[in-house]
Amino acid sequence: MDLPGRVEVVIIGGGVVGCAIAYHLAKLGITDVLLLERKELTCGTTWHAAGLIGQLRATRRLTELARYTAQLLPELEAETGVATGFKRTGSLALALNAERLHELERGAAMGRMFGLEAELLAPSEVKRLHPLVETGDVVGALFLPGDGQADPVGVTRAFAKGARARGVRILENCPVERILTRGDRAVGVRTPLGEVRASTVVLAAGMWSYALARAVGASVPLHAAEHFYVVTEPIADLPRDLPVLRVMDECAYYKEDAGKILLGCFEPEAKPWGSEGIPEDFAFTALPEDVEHFRPIFELALRRMPILERCGIRTFFNGPESFTPDDRYLLGETAEVRDLFVACGFNSIGIQSSGGAGMVLAQWIKDRRPPVDLLEVDVQRLPPQMANRNFLRDRTVETLGLLYALHWPDRPYATARGLRRSPFHDRLLACGAVMGESAGFERPAWFARDARERHWRPSWHRPCWFDACAREVAAVRDAVALFDLSALGKVLIAGPDAPAFLDRVVTASLDVPVGRIVHSCLLDESGGMVGEVLIARLSELAFLLFSSPVCATRDRVRLRRLLQPELRATVVDVTAGYALLALAGPNAEPLLSKLAGEPLDRAQLPPLCGRGLEIGYARAWVFRVSYIGAPGFELLVSADQAGEVLDRLLAEGQAFGLVLAGSFAMESCRIEAGHPAYARDLGPEDDPFAAGLGATVALKKGEFIGRSPLLRRLEQPQHKNRRLVALRVDAPEVFLHREEPIWQNGRVVGAVTSGAFGHRLGAPVALGWITLDEPVREAVLAGGGFSVEVGRARFPIALKLGSFLSAN
Repeated sequence: MDLPGRVEVVIIGGGVVGCAIAYHLAKLGITDVLLLERKELTCGTTWHAAGLIGQLRATRRLTELARYTAQLLPELEAETGVATGFKRTGSLALALNAERLHELERGAAMGRMFGLEAELLAPSEVKRLHPLVETGDVVGALFLPGDGQADPVGVTRAFAKGARARGVRILENCPVERILTRGDRAVGVRTPLGEVRASTVVLAAGMWSYALARAVGASVPLHAAEHFYVVTEPIADLPRDLPVLRVMDECAYYKEDAGKILLGCFEPEAKPWGSEGIPEDFAFTALPEDVEHFRPIFELALRRMPILERCGIRTFFNGPESFTPDDRYLLGETAEVRDLFVACGFNSIGIQSSGGAGMVLAQWIKDRRPPVDLLEVDVQRLPPQMANRNFLRDRTVETLGLLYALHWPDRPYATARGLRRSPFHDRLLACGAVMGESAGFERPAWFARDARERHWRPSWHRPCWFDACAREVAAVRDAVALFDLSALGKVLIAGPDAPAFLDRVVTASLDVPVGRIVHSCLLDESGGMVGEVLIARLSELAFLLFSSPVCATRDRVRLRRLLQPELRATVVDVTAGYALLALAGPNAEPLLSKLAGEPLDRAQLPPLCGRGLEIGYARAWVFRVSYIGAPGFELLVSADQAGEVLDRLLAEGQAFGLVLAGSFAMESCRIEAGHPAYARDLGPEDDPFAAGLGATVALKKGEFIGRSPLLRRLEQPQHKNRRLVALRVDAPEVFLHREEPIWQNGRVVGAVTSGAFGHRLGAPVALGWITLDEPVREAVLAGGGFSVEVGRARFPIALKLGSFLSAN
């Protein structure tokens, strides 16, 4: 086949994901597609994948995408005539302790919300499904009948044949040497056979993706790690219908493989690979064996499945797979290069994710926006700092093992810490801060009084930081708490056309005086929310936009791409140049008045207003604004003067009962106050009015992006039937986190999006979306009949629009 000079879409990489994208693009009618593979299809990682087709993932969206793959494979085989090897054997996950069992129970409850068949089993029932497994120490299990296994090579060939049948061209032995760019856009690729121009470039090259992206300045944070499995000699009379077995507490998975047993692992301390580059001739290549590294897993396996003691090992396999810093794969358009889309870093779940990822990315390419909420896998969720090679190598030691580790709520990473630090970092550590991480930014999670409180001890239930958080929230209620919010993204929009530009981009009116701070949303062309921000007007022609750490890159990129070249305005990321502190509580105002040397009551500094003040030797912007249902201020100060402001606050604050507080206290107060957070409670499928943020929308100001489709949404009869609500559970032993089903009179009507213990209310609290058969009104919510499912139990709940704090 001759190399075409121009195509609509060029895909780099002929693994299962690249072929799945080509197949789904063709199904959408985009057939002018060229897929380029450096050697042969599947030769990188796909060929040696274990081929497990599991459906239950950590979140609803990831589960839905994996479930789509399991449903697609039989149809794909029927359509193409290519055997995918898919057989629905089911999968069995064992729990060896109460915490793992609770995780399985929570996962089963989430999966059943949208039709995933999930059966919790007693230990005595496990043998019925898998007679070879030792169950003496098993406390429970989860059986998923719809799971199974497939042949990765067969699945890839089926996708490829289906794509070719619709007109897609696939060329093997044609490596991409470089992605071609013009300005900030990808415009094609260069190969040994010549150049190909394209409107869209898709990077699905697995572990090669990092280097190809880096060469054109794009951030694709992934790193390869060695992945081990063994295959036994044939075992006489081995049942061919054994379910896939996962014993995550022993880091192991087992599957029947053509009359043999395949045993693989996700060990706690992995071996990064490829830090210095990947050999040019790497194809269908295995890495050297490391028997000693695998030995601890194998010794546990001999006890778990005693039949292994009586059979030999035919294959000891070690091959590389790509992992990302947060164990979630990378999809979407890169932040730095427009029209360059990625689909890589699948963290050893590429086969089971291939269909779903291929489907949504194809739609994303066609519409230039994601078809559903994909924030958790959007490549722009990870800041560019995470593309550092040393960081990725060190983090990969941990992330492979986290696949099978308990997925504790708020679990901190142990490796590659300190990537980004606020100017207050060392001082706060000395004051007892226990650091968490958000988008690579170190920030206090809580403040410990002693060594016992400093130690993180995981739990699904009462967390180890419960008492520390209670102290910090008490300061918010009774005195004054100080939070370091420097991790928030900060984007400066300035220039003669900045006011008109921003007015078109955001929902709120920015026709406000200098010093005013405005709460606003950003909408896409369908009227869905793509951001929730605060914007401060610093001068007639300058605005500062604040967004959460995980949304900062995405918000900045959106603003830059909406800025038309002819406009006299700039969009600049100034996150590192400014520190941000928050004071909250009844003593915040007298403390700041003392430091500023002038009264700062509401008459002098009204709500949502700010002005420049001298704090010691520093000058700071001080805004009266609060996120957490308490009187509060935020202080914006340049990084070079940040230490001076903190020193003054700590010195003067003692007399006002100042307490240092962390992100867990902030989260508790935020949820109590009923304030939703983007990427947790809000996403592109939501709109401001349904989320209780209608006050952020100035419909009368004129046209802005998303206004017309938003109005059409509001006119739909069913719009008022779906709302974001606050939950309260009158059972203090219950701890809500995310994805817990909300029930009404025997049926699921929604799910929790974020939860915490509300120390001011003295009860567990949460936010969540519900959809009813009638408009969601306070009278309906007060009618009762609602409950939340946690594990195997349901607990009655009270629901409210807004916040329960306002009712106290």
